[in-house]
Amino acid sequence: MPKISINKENAGLRLDKAVANMSEVSRTLINDLIKEGKILVNGEQKKAKYAVKENDQIDYELPEVEVLDIQAEDIPLDIVYQDADVAVVNKPQGMVVHPSAGHASGTLVNALMYQVKDLSSINGVIRPGIVHRIDKDTSGLLMIAKNDMAHEALACQLKAKSNQRRYLAIVHGNLPNDKGTIEAPIGRNKKDRKKQAVVADGKPAITHFEVLERFESGYNLVALQLETGRTHQIRVHMAYIGHPLAGDPLYGPRKTLTPNAGQFLHAETLGFVHPSTGEEMAFQVDVPEIFEKQLEGLRNLD
Repeated sequence: MPKISINKENAGLRLDKAVANMSEVSRTLINDLIKEGKILVNGEQKKAKYAVKENDQIDYELPEVEVLDIQAEDIPLDIVYQDADVAVVNKPQGMVVHPSAGHASGTLVNALMYQVKDLSSINGVIRPGIVHRIDKDTSGLLMIAKNDMAHEALACQLKAKSNQRRYLAIVHGNLPNDKGTIEAPIGRNKKDRKKQAVVADGKPAITHFEVLERFESGYNLVALQLETGRTHQIRVHMAYIGHPLAGDPLYGPRKTLTPNAGQFLHAETLGFVHPSTGEEMAFQVDVPEIFEKQLEGLRNLD
């Protein structure tokens, strides 16, 4: 059982915050452990708000780590391109990219392990080949590394912001400008850990938008270019300027376009430099059927 002796710097803080500061355990897990009676202060149970004192002895019991057994699964996969180094796949809406708690199977990784012979190992057994991600309910293009050399090269391009990544989205409201740039830092939402938000101490995030089509019903079709790749970046930025994505269950309004299976966001275009040949590679895929039907419906209403 791990132990902590409260030092002078953390004396006076809440129990949950002090333990988080002095360990590598998340504050969310710490609060769960406190509720379960698995964190003791000098041998006694205390509430999360307890103000710790210098030299308090904290004992805590961590849950056993669940080792995910990742299996190859015969899941249909739209492989747009493939060679010895890279693959480009068109991920369907509703598919999780890699296994995690609650999603041990049915993911893009499970499908890749069956459909693609080799995958890079840099991101470990849970994310073989995965260089970047898109959300479960976002459809479209992802680049996959088939060896570690390719993975490092593609990751460097992402870091240097030299990749081409263009998205299409249906958003609420009529944007006042045909083109624009949203530059606002993104970090964890202080009130809801499931969400990201524009926060002063967040990581830099830049999104460029262009209105492609305006509908009388109060929706716009927009193209979006990413300069950075923060979690939920497009969804957070568009909600931040008052034009959330249609169908977005996390950042959008309850009244939205139906039927939908999540946000209407599609990774339409992907470009990168091939890690071996140096060739400029570019790929484009059409929006999925549910997205196209929504556009047709909006056009018919005009």
